Amino acid sequence: MVKSYRGIAQEIPKKPRVPSLLVSDYMATNLITFRPDQSIQEVVKTLISRKISGGPVVNDQQELVGVISEGDCLKEVVKGKYDNLPILSGKVRDRMSSDVISIDGDMNIFEAANMFLNRRIRRFPVLKYGKLVGQVSQRDIMKAVLKLKSSTWH
Repeated sequence: MVKSYRGIAQEIPKKPRVPSLLVSDYMATNLITFRPDQSIQEVVKTLISRKISGGPVVNDQQELVGVISEGDCLKEVVKGKYDNLPILSGKVRDRMSSDVISIDGDMNIFEAANMFLNRRIRRFPVLKYGKLVGQVSQRDIMKAVLKLKSSTWH
């Protein structure tokens, strides 16, 4: 006769579900993008009509090649003033910032928040395998933090 020494089965309490803390869960994915060959005038019209302050610049393969902002467009306005040409005739490739810092969607939102503070940038493009898949802003990180309960912070 074999006796069981297993004892009484105890139910293991389940840990509360911890909300996701990844950038990919809070980033914007339906982005307005620009092309290097677009005119600055087209960009300005889009920025104004869509009420945005800038956007990523991608090539035909959806690879990030730069970022264009309102400030970059203002440089074209100033150039036109000095050249006595009050038109926005330049191309995105001539005014965009091409030294762009991007982040990975698998990054923790707190690491991203730290990058925002250290880099003093308002938004980061998010890349996966070299392709633009989204963008995360400081506001996206703040929204994510509001969804967390104080007991789930690690």
